Amino acid sequence: MAAMWDTDCADLAAAMTLRQHRAAAGAAVWDHLLAEGRDAAAREPMLLRTLEQGLLAHANFADALAHRLAHKLEDADIGLGCLAPLLMEAMEEDPGIPEAGADDLMAVRDRDPSITDLLTPFLYFKGYHAIQTHRVAHHLWRQGRQHIARFLQSRASEVFAVDIHPAARLGRRLMFDHGTAIVIGETAVVEDDVSMLHSVTLGGTGKQSGDRHPKIRRGVLIGAGAKILGNIEVGEGAKVGAGSVVLRAVEPYTTVVGNPAQPVGQRRTVMAALTMDQMLDDCTG
Repeated sequence: MAAMWDTDCADLAAAMTLRQHRAAAGAAVWDHLLAEGRDAAAREPMLLRTLEQGLLAHANFADALAHRLAHKLEDADIGLGCLAPLLMEAMEEDPGIPEAGADDLMAVRDRDPSITDLLTPFLYFKGYHAIQTHRVAHHLWRQGRQHIARFLQSRASEVFAVDIHPAARLGRRLMFDHGTAIVIGETAVVEDDVSMLHSVTLGGTGKQSGDRHPKIRRGVLIGAGAKILGNIEVGEGAKVGAGSVVLRAVEPYTTVVGNPAQPVGQRRTVMAALTMDQMLDDCTG
C-alpha cells in the first residue's frame, strides 16, 4: 500500500511539474508575442487596429487567442460578443487548450522556413487557427455540447478550409502548413509533433461505423495531397510522400509513396515531421 501511495505521489508531482513547465513556456510565448506585436505596431500603423484587437488589448495568451479566433469565426448567427466568451470559457475549463496553442505556435516557427516570428502565424495562418478552433470544439464535444461543436467545425471549414470532426483527437506541437483542404475524420488520432501539408485527408474507406479512421503516430510528416484511408496506423517518424494514397499500415521511420503507397528507401532514425524534409533522395529505386 505504501509503495502504491509513493507511486501515486510521484505521478502527481510529475504532473504538477509538467503543468508548471507548460505554464512557464506559455508565459514566455506570450511575452515574445507582445514584444513582436508592439514592434509591428510601431512599424506599420495601418495594422494597429488588427494588433490591438488580436493581441495588444488582452491580458494573456488565452484571452488573445480566444478573441483572435472569435474575430475569424463570427457570423450573422453568432457574433463576437457571444463567441469570444464561449472560447474563453472553454480555455478556462481546460488550460491545456491554450497551452497546446502556445506549443503549436512554437512548432510553426521552428518548422516553417518562411517565417522567423510568432506573430505571423498567430495573426494570419489558417492552419494554426483551424487546429486551435478544433481544440475548443473537441472540448465542447466531450461535454455533450455537440451542436455548438458542430457550429465551430462548420465555421472553421468555411473560413479556414480545414474540416476536422470535433471528436477527432489531436496532440500537441502540430503544424498544418497552408492548411487548405485538410480533412480529418471522426475517429482519427493525430499524436504529438506531426506536420502535414495542404489537401491531406485522414478518412474512411466507405460507410463503416465505429473506429474507421487513421492513427497518425508521433513525428509523422504527411506531404501535400496525401490520402490516408481506413483504421490503419502510420508509425512514429514515418514520411508519406505528396499525392500518395495509403491503404495499409506504415512502419515507424519508413517512407511510403505512390498509389497505392509502397515503402521506399532505407528506414530513418529521425522524425520526418521535425526536419520537414520532403525529398525522396533516400530511395534506392
